[in-house]
Amino acid sequence: MTDAEGSRPLYGMFTDIPPHYDLINHLITWGMDKKWRKKAAQTCLSFRPRQILDLCCGTGDMAIEIAGLADYPVEIRGLDYSQPMLDIATAKAATSQDKNIIFVSGEAGKLPFPDEFFDCVSISFAFRNLTYKNPLAVRHLAEIIRVLKKGGHCVIAESSQPTNGLIRACYHFYMRQYAGRIGGWLSGNKAAYRYLGESAAGFYSPVELSKLLVKSGFQKTDYHPLFWGAAGIYSATK
Repeated sequence: MTDAEGSRPLYGMFTDIPPHYDLINHLITWGMDKKWRKKAAQTCLSFRPRQILDLCCGTGDMAIEIAGLADYPVEIRGLDYSQPMLDIATAKAATSQDKNIIFVSGEAGKLPFPDEFFDCVSISFAFRNLTYKNPLAVRHLAEIIRVLKKGGHCVIAESSQPTNGLIRACYHFYMRQYAGRIGGWLSGNKAAYRYLGESAAGFYSPVELSKLLVKSGFQKTDYHPLFWGAAGIYSATK
């Protein structure tokens, strides 16, 4: 393990898989990730933010979705540590002619922005990577709080835990067996998608995640379940 991988536990994983990343996401969610991302973008824009950070932006879909839906002037920064992901995001934004998005290389644990700079921070299916058994989880949450303005919002689209026991068991089986295996096969990186399946199955319930957000410094949280609770959209207010 290199020094970079030691301080960034998932670094190698998300620099290896970008060529097939979008395709695999669509396959394992049966295309529903697009609808979920749109719902999260609408939630973000409902607060009328002007300065928006799309944290762990990956290949840029969330930032581009927000820019496309905004009916008023917004400035969006998309941040990720994976340069291959950012290269894809930049190409997508250029094709869609979204000029109000700037993609930035950086670390979630040391954001290159001033205190209280953003009205909203969005995180699309990456919050689990920042917090699930991640030794830097506390630092990541503290940085989100730091760069948000008072009264600002954090909007998170993420996998969740269905409350129904049978649905939850089926969901866990699906993530571990189907999603993990097909992702590993298509990407050539079995470890990356084995992690995806295990982290999704072991991630926080809505109640647990809400408690984590409040403990980190947010004053109010809200949760909207998606697909029988297999995913959800959280909003938290600083």
